[in-house]
Order: sequence, then structure tokens, then C-alpha cells
Amino acid sequence: MNFESLANQYRSELYDRVLPFWEQYSLDKEAGGYFTCLLEDGTVFDRDKFVWLQARQVWTFAMLYNRSSPKESWLEIAKHGANFLEQYGRDENGNWYFSLDQSGAPLIQAYNIFSDCFATMAFGQLFVATGEERYAKIAKDTFERILERQANPKGKYNKVVGETRPLKNFALPMILCNLCLEIEALLDKSLVERTIDQCIHEVMEVFFDESSGLILENVSPDGAFSDTFEGRLLNPGHAIEAMWFIMDLGKRKKDQQLIEMATKRMLSMLEYGWDKTYGGIFYFMDIKGYPTQQLEWDQKLWWVHLETLIGLLKGYELTGNKDCLHWFEKVHNYTWPRFSAAYADDPDSYRDSLVSTAPSEWWGYLNRRGERLLDLKGGKWKGCFHVPRALFNCYQMLEQLMEFPLE
Repeated sequence: MNFESLANQYRSELYDRVLPFWEQYSLDKEAGGYFTCLLEDGTVFDRDKFVWLQARQVWTFAMLYNRSSPKESWLEIAKHGANFLEQYGRDENGNWYFSLDQSGAPLIQAYNIFSDCFATMAFGQLFVATGEERYAKIAKDTFERILERQANPKGKYNKVVGETRPLKNFALPMILCNLCLEIEALLDKSLVERTIDQCIHEVMEVFFDESSGLILENVSPDGAFSDTFEGRLLNPGHAIEAMWFIMDLGKRKKDQQLIEMATKRMLSMLEYGWDKTYGGIFYFMDIKGYPTQQLEWDQKLWWVHLETLIGLLKGYELTGNKDCLHWFEKVHNYTWPRFSAAYADDPDSYRDSLVSTAPSEWWGYLNRRGERLLDLKGGKWKGCFHVPRALFNCYQMLEQLMEFPLE
């Protein structure tokens, strides 16, 4: 495997195509914040603003300013979104709305705690970039509210009658694994350690099904298996993304055993979630092989494959497990021709660096056969986050492997 060629490919895609797409088309210079509902040519097809996508874009540009290059234009883009969020993003209790109209008037209440999670990440990174204490305060206050709400994240907006069949969901402990590290410098050390230990316990023990070696999306409060639609549900992309979060925690804790365990479980989820007929990773599955509630279960989504590429490179970098490298090549070869619009247009020219470097984002949604379902580059659920984060992480690791190859 040519790590140098791959590093150049991931780096060029990030800086020459993907970031320019968002820089050119997403900024709302009239009302503030970002447009995320974008077609291939940058046309805005809906002007509503989804708070978690606004926050994700703030985080992306602030993170790149901090970790890649201190470009003032990137910092200004991050501030552009942060100013809009500061002014309009929260309700009277400090919880972050789910969506706003173009001008910032709230549309959907603060039922979704992931708006809060990404706001925490965004303002944490912006504090690192600027040193402005108000950003640190927003990040810390929001994180404290997340911890207060974690037992019932949706609060009064929860539709479930909890006493009948109480269930715990994987998504919040999973994201807290990453969130702790994102704002670690802003938090009390003992709080960080407690939260990390609790997250590792939840992700690696409570939601882990010993009999199958797979990670469940929902379990009973005591960790018991629930033989229901929700209890049988698997989301391979979630589980794989969580495992690279756990690898990062293992690296921080100097716990090689934890890293090895996360790598092994990532590979198990990938093997189980891979479509043996058409290739790619299923969106949802049932651990007993029954039909899922989710009609989109067999779709192939951009973020699932990108998070898998990060996890596989990280697993190989930290453990030297050759299965990670084998799977990376397989997932890479599936992903690029189908999701990268520039690569899909002319893969031969792309490889030879002859293709135009016009702004270009990735497609998001494929059917089971790998055919494009939606002609959008951004929408209600897809914004400026998974693609740039994955490209950045992957090219950084590939460059490291160029210098210190494990093969």
C-alpha cells in the first residue's frame, strides 16, 4: 500500500475540493450562520438552519485553524457561525434548539441533546483558537447541562412511557467519549476522569453483547438484552465510530489492552455489517436477522464509511493489526468511487492529479447497490463535519505511516 499516494489523495480532497465548497457556498452573509441544504453546484434549496450542523461547521473550521494552519479566513468562518449560535441558538434554560429559520427564530424545540454536544465542541475549539473566555463559558455551561440531562436527554419531549420498557441508548455515552477529550482543558480533572471511566464502562461493557461480540444500540438500564425492535438494533457505523473514540481514550490512558479490545470489536462490527452481496456497510441491522423498523436499513451512508476509514487507520497505527490495513483498502476502494463526486467523475484522471480542483463535496446517500439516491451535498442531516474530519484524520495518520511504516 502506497501511504504517500493515499496521504496526497486525502489531503488534496480536503483542502482543494471539500473545504472550498463550504467556504464558497455555505455562508449566509445576510442573516449569519450557514446554509447546509446545498445542491452539487452550491444552490441553496432550503434556508432553515439546524443547530447541530451549525455547531459542527464552527467546530470544523476552528479545529482546522488550531490543528492544521492558523488561516484567518478559517477563524472568521468559525466566528461567523458562532455569533449566530450565540445570539439565537439557545432557549431560556440554556438548552440548544434543534432548528431555526434563516433569521434565527426557533422552529423545533431543544429536544435533541446532540445540538448541545456539538455546541460544546464548537465553542471549546473556538476558545482554543481565540482565548476568549466567553467561548469557554458557553462550552463548560453546556457540558454541565448535558451531564444533568443524560439520564433523560429528551426531557419533556420524550414520547416513550419509560416505566413500561425503560431502555438506554448508545449514542450519548458514545459521543461523551469524544466530547471529554475535546474540552478536557476546560474541565476539572476529577470530572474528566470520572466521565471517561463511566463512558468506557458504558460503551465497552453495558452495550456489548458477549454472545455475539457485537455492540447494541439499546439495552435495559441494567445492561440486559431486550428482545424488541429497539433492543435488537445494530448500527455498525455508530459502533465503529465509538471504537476509534475508545482507542483515543486508550491512548490517553496508556492502556494498550483497551486499544486492542476496541480494535478487535471494530473489526467484528465491520465484518458483520459488511454487505457480502453488493459491498459497503449497512446502515441498520437486527442482531437476530429479523426485519428492522428502519426502512432505510440497507442504505449506504457517507459518514458510516468515513468513520470506518478513520477507525481502521487508527487501529493499524496503534496496534499494527494487519486486518485493519486489509479492511482499510477494501473500504477505501468501495468509498471513493461512490461518495467522492470528483473521484467518481473520472477516477483515472483523479489518480493522476489531472482532475479539476473545483469545489466539490461528497454524496451522502446510496441505495444498497451503491447507486446515488439523493442529488444533494448537504441537507438536514449532512453538513460540514464527517467528510472534512475524516479526510483530515486519515491524511494525518497516513503521513505518520509514511515516516514510520509498520508493514
